[in-house]
Amino acid sequence: MSKQRPVLTGTEATGCCSPLAEQPIAAADAADLAAAFKALGDPTRLQLVSLIASHAGGEVCVCDLTPRFAVSGPTISHHLKVLRQAGLIDCERRGTWVYYWAVPAMLTRLAGLLQVPQPAAVR
Repeated sequence: MSKQRPVLTGTEATGCCSPLAEQPIAAADAADLAAAFKALGDPTRLQLVSLIASHAGGEVCVCDLTPRFAVSGPTISHHLKVLRQAGLIDCERRGTWVYYWAVPAMLTRLAGLLQVPQPAAVR
């Protein structure tokens, strides 16, 4: 049976931080979020997050991820571990296979941090 994933609303969904354009980020928040940005800085990991987040049903088996890359299974496992440690994805073992899903709260925090207001149109 799959784990229940909480649905976040309001302040829980927007995360800890105001957008960078509104005010400077606190040191503790910067340290916390830097690990997630660093994890996404690798092309394979960025592709993995994209594949996991966009997969129909919201979760995907590792057996469906591994064949899509030109690297070994252990390398994919390492990348998935880094993404889990950064809080971007989570997983559950079901029998032989492990199923992964994106963590919306963390992705929302990262996206919210990078929001920049659009300048007014010049007339």
